[in-house]
Amino acid sequence: MFAPGQEQLSKEQIRAGEIEASQTVRMSIFGGVLLYLSPFAIDFIKKFL
Repeated sequence: MFAPGQEQLSKEQIRAGEIEASQTVRMSIFGGVLLYLSPFAIDFIKKFL
């Protein structure tokens, strides 16, 4: 309760955190789409060969 607060982040640190968070969300969505499409790609390759 009486512990000192955390350090205030600079504008650059906040912006870097926002960029990292948005990249993480994009990569998660991209990975999910790839995992969803992978069975279809495997079936296509099997039929092609």
